Amino acid sequence: MPVRTSTGTWRGSLKEGDGTIVLGSGAFEGRYSFSSRFEEGMGTNPDELVAAAHAGCFSMALSDRLAGAGFVPTEVHTEARVHLGRADGGAAITKIELVCRAQVPGLEPQAFGEHAEAAKVGCIISKALAAVPIELDASLV
Repeated sequence: MPVRTSTGTWRGSLKEGDGTIVLGSGAFEGRYSFSSRFEEGMGTNPDELVAAAHAGCFSMALSDRLAGAGFVPTEVHTEARVHLGRADGGAAITKIELVCRAQVPGLEPQAFGEHAEAAKVGCIISKALAAVPIELDASLV
């Protein structure tokens, strides 16, 4: 299996410094700061990248499950919302919400919900984030 790499570089103190995150593939490079992570400042942040990874992984896992059951989806769109809060005396990811809307011809809503729940539990990123509560809102459109 491949090994994926990315880099994060930080310069300065936590509140006054800034940094750059670079994906190993070269597909993305972005600046981040205290403001972009803990406030509403410009730039990306590690938590947003976790959300992107989770949304992409879940969409792929659900598509795979559906196709394996004979229902090839037209589209699986997932938004992941990573919540920051406080836990154990410091900042923490306290909850992740996955909001999925999918177009799957011929599939009944109950069966879709079962496949979506299994994909939530089985997706690689969900497994890596198992210490964080993950909520799922999945429906057909």
